[in-house]
Amino acid sequence: MSALPQDYVERVYAGVLGKVIGVYLGRPFEGWTYERIQEQLGDITNYVHEQLDQLLIVTDDDISGTFTFARALADNGYDKHLQARAIGETWLNYLIEERTILWWGGLGNSTEHTAYLRLKNGIAAPQSGSMELNGKVVAEQIGAQIFIDGWAMVSPGDAAQAARLAEQAARVSHDGEAVYGAIVLAVMEAMAFVEPDTDKLIDTALEYIPRDCVIRRLIDDVRAWHAQESDWRATREQLAGTYGYDKYGGNCHMVPNHGLIMHSLLHGNDDFAETMKIINTCGWDTDCNSGNVGCLMGIKNGLAGIDHSPSSNVDWRGPVADRIYIPTADPTWGISDCARESMEIVNTARAMHGEPALVPKDGAQFHFALPGSVQGFMACAGEASIVQRPIDDGVLEIVAQTGTRVGSPVFAPSKEVAKRFETRGYALLASPRIYAGQTIEARVSAPQAATGVRLYVAFYGATDAPTLVYSDAVTVGGDYTELTLQVPSHANPVFEVGLDLEHGGTVQLERLGWRGEPEVTLSRPAQGGTMWRRAWVNGVDNFVSWVEPIRLLQNSGRGLLIQGTREWRDYTVSADVTPHLAQAAGIAARVQGMRRYYALYLKHPDEVCLVRVAGEETVLASAPFAWQLGATYQLSLSVAGEVLHASVDGQALLEARDNTLPVGGIALLIEEGRTGTDKVSVTPN
Repeated sequence: MSALPQDYVERVYAGVLGKVIGVYLGRPFEGWTYERIQEQLGDITNYVHEQLDQLLIVTDDDISGTFTFARALADNGYDKHLQARAIGETWLNYLIEERTILWWGGLGNSTEHTAYLRLKNGIAAPQSGSMELNGKVVAEQIGAQIFIDGWAMVSPGDAAQAARLAEQAARVSHDGEAVYGAIVLAVMEAMAFVEPDTDKLIDTALEYIPRDCVIRRLIDDVRAWHAQESDWRATREQLAGTYGYDKYGGNCHMVPNHGLIMHSLLHGNDDFAETMKIINTCGWDTDCNSGNVGCLMGIKNGLAGIDHSPSSNVDWRGPVADRIYIPTADPTWGISDCARESMEIVNTARAMHGEPALVPKDGAQFHFALPGSVQGFMACAGEASIVQRPIDDGVLEIVAQTGTRVGSPVFAPSKEVAKRFETRGYALLASPRIYAGQTIEARVSAPQAATGVRLYVAFYGATDAPTLVYSDAVTVGGDYTELTLQVPSHANPVFEVGLDLEHGGTVQLERLGWRGEPEVTLSRPAQGGTMWRRAWVNGVDNFVSWVEPIRLLQNSGRGLLIQGTREWRDYTVSADVTPHLAQAAGIAARVQGMRRYYALYLKHPDEVCLVRVAGEETVLASAPFAWQLGATYQLSLSVAGEVLHASVDGQALLEARDNTLPVGGIALLIEEGRTGTDKVSVTPN
């Protein structure tokens, strides 16, 4: 399309919500057969996580991969002709082996893990996902399809672009029929922005795949069965008999699951709830299938289609409250929400169209500008009704009882929840979004005077006990009142932010955000606890707290221990570094993953280097420096605009200019060996 649709923002938000709702709905019984679902759960008409003693809001590859891999566009200058090789580099930047995004099932067992190992060993995409290297069965599993929604949503009405980007992304890890299935779904989602008829969407998508492929034959068969039989259960049996799991190898083949997607879309009759019921009740890879279908239905029918299904009055959005986790090697998005991810997609598409970014309410992190968005806000103590109202570009209306706190997570919500994620195989790697030294600001009003209203942050205090810090309490009336709170030095790590309503009442939160660089010291607290360690995103082989609070071990290659976000811009990071055995050891600034950062490090045998890593490493400055194993050195790296200053033991040694990476967090760096650190300090410039 030459221009983005007028309702583009809302439709993207509906697509993101549909994706997330679908994944959360299907995740608890992923891999079950239709027969088992019928026996134990019956038809899936609502969330069933509580019946199966599972969490609703979880870490999941379908969500993490979808919103992470599409960041390749932003990291590569919003190139509309992005190639598989660049997307493969994005994998290497954001993935931490055995820890983030993927199912790490091993070589030849997990298609994505197989592709990652190829990439890691220097085999670039698309060869990394080729049938030639990985075999037909491995190459044609479902993963090519489950990550494509982002490529479609940045291509509204542009079938050719959606097909091209989806194919390039799919070929990083897959080949053959898996790629064709990904193309079909991407084209359908992209065209759903401008075309409401499902059959026309399918017709358009088929133009982009070979006429003689299995996916084409499958779709033709499913459409024919649907035309002859209105009972979805009967046609499900036909699908299982002709294209079932027993007909295809591997753990989760593309063809059977793609067939279920087409089957549910045709039989669902444009009804979100009915389509969700069919795709989930049918079984097989339920979270993947349900997530893709939910995204397509969200884009096609908008928020109204999710909120008002003819066949059901289920509240799909309320229990989710926009909450999602996206654990990667860049902590920026570890704790996120559907409105935030929607704006990332929207602004990616706007950049691809040469349009400026949309920045609701001066960049406030919680802006409530999207219809119905609550951005993770829930009653954290007491009782409250929380809804978004279309007032002043969106407000969060809170009707609370006395003694209620309403907040949103900005870090792992609890030690117990984080541990439960680890048992599922998808750890919650994240850093706090808010740090000591930053200023929190909120804009609130009340239709009738509300007393005792104040901002708060909750952080993990002594032995991880939740501890709160408050702003001064004020009375709020009809005019907007500005609340501010500077996060004190002892408040770390912060895990929640919100409003405390001492006397209850009705309050309208127009925005809440934070600004400024952090002023924080990161180390092991004297009182003990473990959440300070969880605030680090672990990209090293082993991170332990032993004699020194931070001991890093890297058996081969380079590892990073990362913290912070892309909201950090101009600051100084300092740390004591004791290399016990290392090819290189140091610190990094403006970190955006495993392969995007500036670093100052001591290099074996007698050199100090200031480098930029943006895929490849470039030495910006270096000098001779006679360092010794077992000795401690105070390293400091300052970034201000494009100017980088580096010092060792207080002596300025290196300076450079570079504007490649304007923002990002910090890290400790270790290459082939062991290093120890007592504390890391971050201060604003």
